[in-house]
Amino acid sequence: MYYIYRFLFVICSSAMAFATLRAADEPIDRQKAREIRQKSKSGKALTPDEKAYLDRAMAEGGGAKTRNSNQPTAPKDDPGRTFLGLAPLTDMSATARYEGEDGGLYGGGRNTPPAAHLRAALAEAAKIQALDASGKPSPNGKIVMITHGMSNTTQESQTFIEVANADPRKNPAVVLVDCAIGGAGTNRWIAGVDESRGMKLWETVDQRIAAAGITPLQVQAAWLKHARALPAELGKFPQHAKVVQDETAQILQMLRKRFPNLRIAYLSSRSYAGYARGPLSPEPYAYESAFAVRWLIQDQIKGSAALNYASGRAPLLLWGPYLWTDGEKGRKFDGFVWTRDDANAGGTHPSEKGRRKVADLLVSFLTSDPTAKPWFERAGAQ
Repeated sequence: MYYIYRFLFVICSSAMAFATLRAADEPIDRQKAREIRQKSKSGKALTPDEKAYLDRAMAEGGGAKTRNSNQPTAPKDDPGRTFLGLAPLTDMSATARYEGEDGGLYGGGRNTPPAAHLRAALAEAAKIQALDASGKPSPNGKIVMITHGMSNTTQESQTFIEVANADPRKNPAVVLVDCAIGGAGTNRWIAGVDESRGMKLWETVDQRIAAAGITPLQVQAAWLKHARALPAELGKFPQHAKVVQDETAQILQMLRKRFPNLRIAYLSSRSYAGYARGPLSPEPYAYESAFAVRWLIQDQIKGSAALNYASGRAPLLLWGPYLWTDGEKGRKFDGFVWTRDDANAGGTHPSEKGRRKVADLLVSFLTSDPTAKPWFERAGAQ
């Protein structure tokens, strides 16, 4: 009799385990996650299954990884699309078109800023110098550069800081601080809170600045890489890119107000997302996010009052490293590729190898760009 009970126990346990594994493979149902979260907020006790479901939703980006009939989740053994056949902005000419948009990071087939904007950027860069805690020039002061954005940004920032701090070319006065937060899309930064975790985003930034032993008045440069979760819900191009553009503009204003000496912000768009297995931030939305960055910079160049750096509304805007390439096919501009093992299992976030690639691009940019090299590199660096 004991062995019969034992056999039945094993069968039942296996069935339960299979059901659990199957449930874990399914994409998060956003409405279900929202209802469970609301139940928890109302003070009602959650069942073990509900708590596990909510925890998984939060772990996958605050419940952002959800069902979407237009973006089905690929099977686990699907390697994704190794390339899309889209031209990186850096490879597009002034006559090339994507949905009516021409090529080049700055438009018109140009990958460098217009002459007048470059002169303005060089003038702002020349003002970057070591500052003390009160924001006054000091030979013993610091030049603080922050990073800002969402999950990919914070993952890449942590690797970038390690790589940069180990680089003998880096100016010892430069302090790098990761102020990006996982799950913090542009809309959450504007709201200032991640309700799924009860996290006050800007307070977290303040804590990281204080933990680094510096003050907001010492922050003078920033690298931004922003996005919105589930971009398909915002509409096809250009609608979703326009939302990111508008919300990033507001974030830039908030950063400039919070860091009065922030002079230059280097912007990047998303990396290749052809390997993504869900709707969190797939293609072609990752590719199209570059236009949100370009439109922001173009608006500033055209004299947008909301982005005026001279009046202190926003920092001066420039492209940082352009991260998108057509998967394994790469790009002509510099031969950069993004392979399957540069992304994590879900395909949306970078793997350790991918984080190192982005970190290397960022260090290479800061040690070569004429607006960054003078303050990022130590004197006499080769």
